[in-house]
Amino acid sequence: MCRGSGWSRRSGTPLFDCFALGTGRVASVATAALAFVVALAGDPDMGARATLVQLPASLSKTTAEADPGLVDTGWHEAWRLQRSRIRALLADPLPEVRREALPLGDGVDVLRERWHAETDPTVRLPLLLALGTAAAGSAQAVPVVKVRAAVAEVLRTDGPVMRVAAVHAWAAFDPQASVRELDLLVEVLSDPAVRAQFEAIWYVPAIDSAFTREDVISLTAHLFEATPRTALAFVVRLIGAARRNGDTLLCRAALDGGWRLLVVRPSAASSLLPLAGALLAEPDDGVRYRAAHLLAVLGSRAAPYADELASLLDDPGEAEFLEGTVGDHARWALSRIGDERALPGLVERLYAPYRGQYSRGYISGGPHLPEVEDVLEPLRAHAEALLPTVRKLHRDDGVGGSLTCCFLEVLKAWGPAAAPALPEVVALLDDTGYSLHAVDALVAMGPAAESAEPAVRRCTVLDFPGNHHKVAWAAWRLGGDHDAAMRLIGEAVLTEDEPLYGPVGLLGDFGPAAARYADRVRRVMEHGDSWLRLRAAVALWSITGEPEPSGSALEEHLLPIAGGGDAYGLSLEALRALARIGTVSPAARAILGTVRGSGRRLSTYVDYRAFMQDEEIRSAIDDVLALP
Repeated sequence: MCRGSGWSRRSGTPLFDCFALGTGRVASVATAALAFVVALAGDPDMGARATLVQLPASLSKTTAEADPGLVDTGWHEAWRLQRSRIRALLADPLPEVRREALPLGDGVDVLRERWHAETDPTVRLPLLLALGTAAAGSAQAVPVVKVRAAVAEVLRTDGPVMRVAAVHAWAAFDPQASVRELDLLVEVLSDPAVRAQFEAIWYVPAIDSAFTREDVISLTAHLFEATPRTALAFVVRLIGAARRNGDTLLCRAALDGGWRLLVVRPSAASSLLPLAGALLAEPDDGVRYRAAHLLAVLGSRAAPYADELASLLDDPGEAEFLEGTVGDHARWALSRIGDERALPGLVERLYAPYRGQYSRGYISGGPHLPEVEDVLEPLRAHAEALLPTVRKLHRDDGVGGSLTCCFLEVLKAWGPAAAPALPEVVALLDDTGYSLHAVDALVAMGPAAESAEPAVRRCTVLDFPGNHHKVAWAAWRLGGDHDAAMRLIGEAVLTEDEPLYGPVGLLGDFGPAAARYADRVRRVMEHGDSWLRLRAAVALWSITGEPEPSGSALEEHLLPIAGGGDAYGLSLEALRALARIGTVSPAARAILGTVRGSGRRLSTYVDYRAFMQDEEIRSAIDDVLALP
């Protein structure tokens, strides 16, 4: 390691790897090297001092979070011997070193001592935030009182950016502080004259550059996670201020905050919908992009803005780091509404990101284009208009293309309406990577695909028994041998042990004819894993025609989401099965009423899929609640 090397902080990563940071443990190498690292960090001739300070700071954090057994036995003594030299870094002549040393401040008293001595604003601001964090972690009332006095003084006397930082520091140990100071936050964050001041002083340890005002808006929105009404008021007021001031960067940031809120809080739609509709006419590409995407995820609720969306179908505007154009999102929004103006060119635009490449890239937690199947599957009523293009692109994509499985899923969802695509699907039966997907699509087409039954039987993969069961089932569904298929599948359910228990889900399709296998299906329902129990419950009902005990087994899958759990996939399948069975217990009805009335989005996704899954689950709940 050479003095004066001039490393950037980011270039210190190989050094950090040598200390096994990121593994959740403090290795013996860290104990052995601590004194050396601290000495170099304090050496004024060393060119990478800020990076070197980050290393003990990271090790200290790892120590606090790690299981004691993962911390080297000599580490604590080594740290004790270096404590005074580590603390001295808080008073180093270089502001960037002092800033990186803030996580090494040992409690509120040490940080308050630095607070009274510190004059550099790029250190004072993160020091104030560190005081708030330290107060939040203190078990004693006195330190909290002292920090409260410090942040209150900043709120009274300091500049606008420091006042925003004071609210963040206060909210660390008193979450209601941000609610009380909402007016201040909106006033400062929406003031164009203050914007540049954030980048001048809002630094935090271990981050290379200062935060922009827009970064701080995102951080501030998180302060309101426990108070959704205030969170909504925050973004709505910022959007209003942005429109009055012509502040496009503020409008983008506020829309991003509104989007993140809407992902988890359906109730935000009533306030954000009209704002997004109005913002479709904004001159800034990034604003129009975000507004069109927001309307798209809201689906049919965006119908009042269909004409405005239609006028943007050819809009080439883009948003930095986000996928697609304004026109792409407007077209998707129209398709979600059910407006036929979305259809011309829809499939081609969906295919465009994949042309010449296998996949596409996007940020999963932000606005991005939907998957092809998520757009097309709900458009079964328009299959006749869309199918010629789907078939052409399916052929162009070729076997093993990036969208082969996606197009098969679409054809499966369209069912009999996809029958004209029979030649393209049959052509895939010889490929073991796609044959079973093709089989599903053919079965969904129904009687129109019966001519494919011989080809389906020939697609059996000899060394894969599970394939035999699926092929036999599909051949029967397409007019083949019912009894042979039932025997093959039934015997597999009888003889296979856990965890598979055979193709129990397929057996239910044979209904009462499979009565001799009912006891085995009941056993799977009682002893299988969650997914198998669900499938066995449906199969047992189909075979016996009796709602119980299948209904009770299915209702068990509703309990986790009633308690705030996230097993939404299982719950959705259980709801659909209950709707088929046609009965629901009073207890389950009460659970579903509570879930239906909850204010949270019923999904674990953090992008457009959250809206689609939430819609599916709520619709399924309504179907069950409508049962007699």
